[in-house]
Amino acid sequence: MVGPGRPQFVLFGSSIVQQSYNVGGWGAILADLYCRKADLILRGYSGWNSRRALEVLHRIFPKDAFVQPSLVIVYFGGNDAVRPHPSGLGTHVPLLEYVENMKKIALHIKSLSKKTRLIFLTSPPVNEQLINKFFGKSLSNQARTNDACRQYAEALVALGKELNIKVINIWTAIQRRDDWLTACLTDGIHFTTEGSKIVVREILKVLKDAEWKPSLYWLSMPTEFPEDSPYYEVGSDGKTTRNFSKSISSWQIEWTNGIKSNL
Repeated sequence: MVGPGRPQFVLFGSSIVQQSYNVGGWGAILADLYCRKADLILRGYSGWNSRRALEVLHRIFPKDAFVQPSLVIVYFGGNDAVRPHPSGLGTHVPLLEYVENMKKIALHIKSLSKKTRLIFLTSPPVNEQLINKFFGKSLSNQARTNDACRQYAEALVALGKELNIKVINIWTAIQRRDDWLTACLTDGIHFTTEGSKIVVREILKVLKDAEWKPSLYWLSMPTEFPEDSPYYEVGSDGKTTRNFSKSISSWQIEWTNGIKSNL
C-alpha cells in the first residue's frame, strides 16, 4: 500500500464506470477534484450486470480487508434492462431479480464498516436511434429501450428509499437538458463529456448535502501534505515559498460554486 493512508472511493459497475476514466469522463473529473483528498479506485467493467456483480462482490469488497472504502458509488441497471436474448444468455436480468440483487449489494457494502458510505446511480436514458445507427443489427436481439431504463431506474429509487440509501436518478437528471439526445450520449448508451458533467454535479450535490461525518465533499476534506516547504517555488518577495497544496486550478472552477481560482 502506498502511504500515507487516505480515504478510498470505489466506483463499481459496468462500462458506464469503466469508460468514466476516459478524458472528460465523470470518473476522471472526480479523480482530478479529489487528487489530494482521496484515492479513486475503478472496479467497473464493460458488460457487467447485477448478476455478475454478485459473483465478484466478496472478492472486490472482502469483509476482512485491512482498509475499507469510505465511499462506494455503484452503477448497474442498463445492461440488466436489455431485452432477453432468445438463447437465455446475455445481460438481461428481470426487474424483480435486479432489485433483489441490488439489495444484496447494498447490504454487503453497508456491512463493511460504520464509515463506508454508499451511493447508487440509476440507469441513464438511452437514445434508441443513435444505438441503431452506431451498432446496427448487432444488438437487435438485446435491444435497449428508454422506457425499460426508466422502469429499472424507478425501481432502484424505490429500493433506495426502502433501505435509506442515497440514489441519484441519472435517467431523470440527464433528460432535464433539452438536447440530451445528441449532447449527452456518444453512442446512444455511454456519456459524452457533457453527460459526464451532469453525473459529477449530481454526485457532488449528494456529497455536499449529506450529513456524513467526516464529510466526503471535496472542498470540505483535508488536503494531503498541506505543510509549507522551502523546496517550493519562491514567491514574489524573494524570501518565502508558495504553497500550492490548497490551490484550485482554473479547470476546477466550475465545481466550486463561485470560489475563484488561485492558480
